[in-house]
Amino acid sequence: MAKITYIEHNGREHVVDVANGLTVMEGARDNNIPGIEADCGGACACSTCHAYVVPDWVEKLPAKEAMEEDMLDFAWQPDPARSRLTCQLKVTDDLDGLVVQLPEKQI
Repeated sequence: MAKITYIEHNGREHVVDVANGLTVMEGARDNNIPGIEADCGGACACSTCHAYVVPDWVEKLPAKEAMEEDMLDFAWQPDPARSRLTCQLKVTDDLDGLVVQLPEKQI
């Protein structure tokens, strides 16, 4: 299990425990975190689970695969270094303490 902090665009923080094997997107969805729409349900087909990883975590996460890179082109104001699709981040103990900031909107 990992404790993940989701920070809404307005600064409101949500700290939740997310079970190993779920994705960061599923953790947000299951805990009713506003700002993650996840229209495609986690199929890496919509970019509505876009979030910005805080700088300390960028290098700790697995590299983006080509499909995620392509879908990020459709995200709201993507940051080449910090943007991730949360449906592509599988939760493990290694993600304990992860902090993601949610964009102003999803498109």
